[in-house]
Parts: sequence; C-alpha cells; structure tokens
Amino acid sequence: MFGTMKSGVNAYAKVGVETGVIAANPHKLIVMLFEGAQVALNNALNSMQSGDIASKGKSISKAIMIIDNGLRASLDKKIGGQIAVNLDALYEYMSNRLLQANLHNQPEAVQEVLGLLGDIKGAWDGIAPQDTSMAPLSSAPATTAPSYDALEPHVTRLMKA
Repeated sequence: MFGTMKSGVNAYAKVGVETGVIAANPHKLIVMLFEGAQVALNNALNSMQSGDIASKGKSISKAIMIIDNGLRASLDKKIGGQIAVNLDALYEYMSNRLLQANLHNQPEAVQEVLGLLGDIKGAWDGIAPQDTSMAPLSSAPATTAPSYDALEPHVTRLMKA
C-alpha cells in the first residue's frame, strides 16, 4: 500500500539533488558532475570487489555518461582554446579507460580515472567564484564560461603524465 522505506529515501534524495541543481551556478554544476562521476566510480569499485557484475557495469556506464555528456559537453573550445582541447582529450581518454575497465574488470583503471577526476576537480575547486557560490542559474551573468587560464597548469601537468 505504501512505498518501502528505501523508495521514500530515494525520493527524498532525488528532490535534494534536483533542488541543488536548480540552486547551483554554472561552476557548482560542474563540481556536481565531478562528484557524481566519483560516486559512480566508487560504487563500481565496490561492485567489483563484491563480484556484482551488473552493478559494476551500471556504475561505470553512469560515470562515462557524466564524463561524456556532462563534463565533455560543457567545454567551450572557442573560449577555452588549447586548454579546452586538452581537457576534451583527457575526458575521452577517461571514457576509453572506463570502457576497458568494464570489459576486463580492471579496478586499477577505475582508480586511475578517479585520480584524474580528483586532480581536475581540485583545480576546478581552486577557481571557484567566491561571491556567487550560491547564486542560482537564473541570476548568472550571460557569460558563464569557466576560467580556462586558471586550469591550464593543472591540465598541462596531467597531459604530460
């Protein structure tokens, strides 16, 4: 008659995420994408350890979707120039590594991508706008492109690794 406790918790969590997305500025949305991919990959590692192949595949697929359809799709190569091109290549590499990790059950590849995401997220956190961290999208300025210049040293280091 009534939903299970788990479905109630899931509904509450979904509302929380949706509210966070609505209230977030463009910078925070990118941070949320990084965090979502990291959670999915940690879930994939747990599924690998427990032998849950279906859950592993679902989690890795979710991370790939976040990387390709979120992080990669948000790049503006006209404004970002070479740094955006480098990020695009790095995101493509991550997606390919995750595909291989899924096919060959390679936790070390998942760990590698987690490390790369953590490095880029750390750089992204470092360029967070101080005065608009809670401004909703509706009040964001017309040009909301990230400061690619601030990310450049971090991405250049990752590309050389």
